[in-house]
Amino acid sequence: MSPGNDDKTGLLGRRLQAAQESAFVGREEELAVFNAALYGGGCSVLYVHGPGGIGKSALLRRFAAEAAAAGRPVSMVDGHTLEPSPAASEAEPVLHDADAVLLIDDFERVHGLEGWLRERFLPRVPMGALVVIAGRYRPDMRWQADPGWAGVLEVLPLRDLRAGDARALMDSCGVPAELREPLLAFAGGHPLALLLAAAVAVKDGGAGRRWTPDQDVVGTLLDQLVGELPSAAHRHALEICAHAYMTTEDLLRAVLPQDAGTLFSWLRRLPFVESCNLGLFPHDVVREVLEADLRWRDPEGYTVMHDRLHAHLAERVRTASDVDAPGAVAALLYLHRDNGVPADVPDRRDEGEFQEELLRQEDIGTLVRVATAAEGTASAGCAAFWASRQPEAFRLYRRAETGEPVAFSAWLRLAELDEQELTADPVVAAAWAHARATTPLRGGEPLAVNRLWALPPYRERSPLMEVIQWRVIAHCLRAERMAWSYIAIRHSDQAWVERLRHYGMLTISEQPRPGEDAYTLFAHDWRAVPAQAWLERMNQPLVAGPAGGPSAVTAELAVLSRAEFAEAVRKALRHLSRPDALAASPLTRTRLIAERAGQDPATALGDVLRHAIDDLRDDARSVKFYRALSVAFLRGAPTQELAAEQLGLPFTTYRRHLTAGIERVCAGLWHRELYGTSAPACRST
Repeated sequence: MSPGNDDKTGLLGRRLQAAQESAFVGREEELAVFNAALYGGGCSVLYVHGPGGIGKSALLRRFAAEAAAAGRPVSMVDGHTLEPSPAASEAEPVLHDADAVLLIDDFERVHGLEGWLRERFLPRVPMGALVVIAGRYRPDMRWQADPGWAGVLEVLPLRDLRAGDARALMDSCGVPAELREPLLAFAGGHPLALLLAAAVAVKDGGAGRRWTPDQDVVGTLLDQLVGELPSAAHRHALEICAHAYMTTEDLLRAVLPQDAGTLFSWLRRLPFVESCNLGLFPHDVVREVLEADLRWRDPEGYTVMHDRLHAHLAERVRTASDVDAPGAVAALLYLHRDNGVPADVPDRRDEGEFQEELLRQEDIGTLVRVATAAEGTASAGCAAFWASRQPEAFRLYRRAETGEPVAFSAWLRLAELDEQELTADPVVAAAWAHARATTPLRGGEPLAVNRLWALPPYRERSPLMEVIQWRVIAHCLRAERMAWSYIAIRHSDQAWVERLRHYGMLTISEQPRPGEDAYTLFAHDWRAVPAQAWLERMNQPLVAGPAGGPSAVTAELAVLSRAEFAEAVRKALRHLSRPDALAASPLTRTRLIAERAGQDPATALGDVLRHAIDDLRDDARSVKFYRALSVAFLRGAPTQELAAEQLGLPFTTYRRHLTAGIERVCAGLWHRELYGTSAPACRST
């Protein structure tokens, strides 16, 4: 190569170096640790670890520049070329020069040499020299378990850039203002994802605030961040980990029953998967690209995976302990983060920020103080009144760090109200009046009213409101035989208003004022849309696309009074042999029939009626009623006179048996409508 070409190569190299330096932003804390070690005030070995693309190589290049500026001899070794042979190790300057700095990059490529490095190579480095190791994997715990390395080794996890540094990086790439938010939403502070997305988005002249990564970006990031996977099962496990909020072995087993333990152990060792007390979770960018890739590559497989996770987590909401119920709701809602729900998904950074406690007698004074500061004396009076009537309905929320009480929430269950209760709280009175005027409570069906008192700094979009929201949804989904739920929201709390509307809660016209502020009451009839149907409505937009919402899917159930229900049963019995007439019965839209999912409603209604008649045969005291019903409706006697003749009974006796049998069937089916199909259909009295 001619001298002219060498000169051009050098110029290009300097230009590349300058571009790399201009793209380096942030990392002040990491540089401070390195400089402390560089000037003799810190460690001798610095171990940097983080997922692919997080900026380890860029950081090592900056370390090299800092060391060179300090007059220290620097050598950089790539994991590809590191050799554990005596001849190769003897040639390293760091073994012979107390001023030398050795930087080892891509250490994950030779991770098997970690023991040799720790036990044989590094102990020979003279004091004063500095070694930096950078790789994707955390160091072996034997480093930190060995007291000899205490004070000598510094472990430095490398994480995403801060928001300001991420914006500075986009500025260096010439990203226009309208592209910054969508790029940050996708890449967060991940340097490689930001640089790659910025390069593609800037070239796309039509990109704007609705920019999303194309499959070239997704595919490139998958190759760089995830790489080749051992098998299809490993890929599926990683996709589950990306879709769920937190992954436990139990959750993995629900979708991948075979080898769940082995796959969970593999997941927890991945460099881009972290762990906390709730389970495993991938780096945000890895999560995003895995989700985008699967939805594009295998939409049917994505739906199957989602539905299995949804069913598992919905069951967990129903079966979790009271303490764990809000967390179970949060995990379930996380599955719906892309279907138009306002930003209410869990944030790991906020875990444990607030503590939830049951109300104690000594907390009532605190409740009044918080309620007064939050909403005034009139509303505080309502809080004190209900705390004296239903103390078990209250939850107290404290800041974990300080123990400061910041909010109270009450879930008031009401089967009937006396005059004092109606006048004590306008919010509860408005809910009660609405229920009575719309579809009244039936026997054994309470309604519930949620009341909330939170100090002003913690209202609107805050981690506290998310925790309280999860508790309220848990109450709704775990309640037995609840008729109506009402959630009282002040007009100013728009974040709650958006969420509740998305969840299909309807506002009532009356706006009660327990003090100076008016409240909006969000109502839901859980008899018309039971918990399972509500969850299906929540799930439908994600599977079908973001359009619509919980109120846009599936028909509501009919909520009949006892008289209306009994009349519908009598009419259906008369039309038992006519499927077209049964299909028009309001009973086909009741909870009684809705629980027989997957069956034609008319067929299901006919089966329920026939079984209800047959059940009377098993009780000696009801056999006479069974015979009368069987002749009239199962065998279809043309007239009641002929039916009585077939049974050998006087007509008046037959009529008495038939009427009593119909009443038994009505009573049994009504009981099932209210309490579920596990209850016996008909009971003798």
